Amino acid sequence: MTEPRSSLVAALAERYRIERELGQGGMATVYLAQDLKHDRRVAIKVLRPELAAVIGAERFLREIKTIATLQHPHILGLIDSGEVSGTAYYVMPFVEGESLRDRLRREHQLPIADALRLATEVAGALDYAHRHGVIHRDIKPENILLHDGSALVADFGIALAVSSAGGNRMTETGMSLGTPHYMSPEQAMGEREITARSDVYALGCVTYEMLTGDPPFIGSTAQAIIAKVMTEKPAGIRRQRERVPDEVEDAVLTALEKLPADRFATAAEFAAALNGQAAGRTVRSTSTSSRLRPGAPAPLRPIALASGALALLALGALVGVWIARHRTPASVTFLQRTFRNEAIYNARYAPDGLTSVYSSAGCGASRSRRPRGRREPGGPGLPMRGR
Repeated sequence: MTEPRSSLVAALAERYRIERELGQGGMATVYLAQDLKHDRRVAIKVLRPELAAVIGAERFLREIKTIATLQHPHILGLIDSGEVSGTAYYVMPFVEGESLRDRLRREHQLPIADALRLATEVAGALDYAHRHGVIHRDIKPENILLHDGSALVADFGIALAVSSAGGNRMTETGMSLGTPHYMSPEQAMGEREITARSDVYALGCVTYEMLTGDPPFIGSTAQAIIAKVMTEKPAGIRRQRERVPDEVEDAVLTALEKLPADRFATAAEFAAALNGQAAGRTVRSTSTSSRLRPGAPAPLRPIALASGALALLALGALVGVWIARHRTPASVTFLQRTFRNEAIYNARYAPDGLTSVYSSAGCGASRSRRPRGRREPGGPGLPMRGR
C-alpha cells in the first residue's frame, strides 16, 4: 500500500473503508470506499498533494461549499469533504455504470437520438448550475457518467473551486484547468472571466464527438489542438454523417463559434435548438450557405422570393393584356388548309395573331404562312399552305 493511500485509510477509518483505487486525473486520485455510517458505496477524490500545497486545502474546502448546494437530477452531488495529511478530499456517490468516455470508446459514435438526449440532459444540469452562479469549466466525456442510461455530470464546479482558491498560483503546478479538446478559445487564451458560454462550447464539443466519433479538433499535442481551437473552423457534421438533421448540425456549430457572443447565451437555448425548438431565433443565418453539401442548391432568401413573386404577377398581367388584345374570335373557320395531299399537325397562331404555324407529315419541318384567302361570314378565311 502506497504512503498516500495508507495515510488516507488511517485518517478516514472511522467514517469510510477504502477498498481500492479507481483512477487518477489531472487534479485528483479517486478511490472506491464504503460509507460505514450509511452503508453505501462512495467515491472519494483526493487532491494531488502538489496542487493542494499551492492552493491551500482549507481555502479549497471553503470554495467547494458552493457546489454542495447544487441539487439537480443530472448533477452528481457532493456528500462530504475534509482535510487529510495536508491535502483535501471530497466524497461523491459511487455510480454503477460507465462514463460517456467508456461508451464512446466502445461504440465510437452514438445513435443520434441517444446523443441528443444525453446532450439535453447535460445542458439541463449546466443551465441549473449557471443560474446558481456555478460554471463547470471542464465538461468532457470523462466527467459525464451514465447511470441507468441517463447523464450525471461529475466534478461540478471542482475546477472553479481550484481556480478560485489557487488564482494566479495555478501556473506554478504546470497544470491548466480544462482539457484541450473541449477547451473554449477564451479558456485557451487564459481569460480570467469565464462565462456560461464557455460551458456551452465544451458541451458543443462533446455533442460533436457523440455524433461524429471525434472531437471538433484533434492533434498530436495539446499545443497543436489549441492552435486549431483558436484559428480553424470545425468540419461540417453532415459531411461525416448525413442522417444528422440540419438543425442539429446548425445548433452544434453555433455552440462552437469562436466568439462567445456568437454562441447560445444559455445551455437551455442550446438544448432547445438541438431539439428543433429554437422559436424566435435565427441560428447562423449569415453562414448557412457556407455549409451546404456539394451540389445542393443555395437557399432562397425572403427578398429573392418576394421579388420572384412580383415578377410572376407582372408577367401574368402582361400575358392577360396580350390575350385580351389578340384573342381569336370564337367563329374562326378554316376554309383551306393545304394544296398538297399531306397531313397537317399542331397548327396554331404565332404570337403576332396573324401568322399560322404548323407541321406537315411530308418533311417533318415546321412551317408558317401569313393568312391569305377569302373571308366567309362568321370569320376570316385563313388558308395554311404547304410548299
